[in-house]
Amino acid sequence: MRAVRIDEFGGPEVLVPVEVPDPVAGPGQVLLRVVAAGVNRADALIRAGLYHRAGRPPLIPGVEAAGVVAAVGEGVTGIEVGQRVMALDGVNAPGFYAELAVVPARQVTVLPDGLELTEAAALPVAWLSAWYCLRHLAKVTKDDTVVVKAAASGVGSAAVQIAAELGARVVALAGSPDKTAWAAGFGAHDTLDTSAHPGDAEVEEVLRLTGGRGADVVLDTVGGPAFGRSLREVGHGGRVVALANVALEPSTIDTRDFYPKNAAVLGFQLTNLQIHGYDPREDLRELARRVAAGTYHVPVETVVPLDQARAAHERLERRDNRGKIVLAVNELRMSGPTGDLQESRGGAKKS
Repeated sequence: MRAVRIDEFGGPEVLVPVEVPDPVAGPGQVLLRVVAAGVNRADALIRAGLYHRAGRPPLIPGVEAAGVVAAVGEGVTGIEVGQRVMALDGVNAPGFYAELAVVPARQVTVLPDGLELTEAAALPVAWLSAWYCLRHLAKVTKDDTVVVKAAASGVGSAAVQIAAELGARVVALAGSPDKTAWAAGFGAHDTLDTSAHPGDAEVEEVLRLTGGRGADVVLDTVGGPAFGRSLREVGHGGRVVALANVALEPSTIDTRDFYPKNAAVLGFQLTNLQIHGYDPREDLRELARRVAAGTYHVPVETVVPLDQARAAHERLERRDNRGKIVLAVNELRMSGPTGDLQESRGGAKKS
């Protein structure tokens, strides 16, 4: 089968198209014919040797995908050959940058009718993270004001929609006027361009937008110095949910910024949550139903052929994408005669 493999850690140039043997589903496993694979920050960390569970090269990256069941192993029930499914496995880093992938059955969710496979491939990481953080950890209600950082990112654009649907007032933070305008289109009530309000100015503007009270919930998808600002932006009895450190920098904090406010700091890491017993399938089924019904919109910005995974990672690391980058693997029509990198701002490619 065709796959993209990492033979040594490094930059996007180490993503190399190769031919490898077809995998076989063992007991409790599903063999997935991958149609679309999501491109995530976790994939870039795997490639760079910074993902703590990835092991050593050679490695096939990819922690989320959607496709069709090709075979099931012994003991698998409730999943049949030919069904359209999405899959998640950040625990084992099984390698969805490939035409075929083996994944534990407990990590496979059958899709409803009406959900595009390109959309489904974007749900298991970003959307599930936003859903769990807002609904299970922060327990957002209609009475809350929710600040979403990096609101034009995959997690951020999902969080804006989920919080808005819950009836909360959403303040979307992003790093340019174009990105804040884009986030507003997903239901944000207020936006803040952090490039125009850096550092302390960001905190002052969030406090102004919240009438000096601070936010009820701050979803910190950035980490590093931004986490310290999140603690200052949250209000009395509020919740700060920290789920990333894309800044790859230490966070310097002053405990006086949050303990006098009786604020809660909540951490989230999807892989460790699964290791400790979380079954994502119920939440993924609910997300899939809502996307299929049109409640949420999954913005798939760019669809890239599998052998252009390097270009996909380069785009991801420039951080100039708005919406999800997806790899087209099997039976996915590309828009354009050459199969080169294609972009569709604000809309999903059709499978």
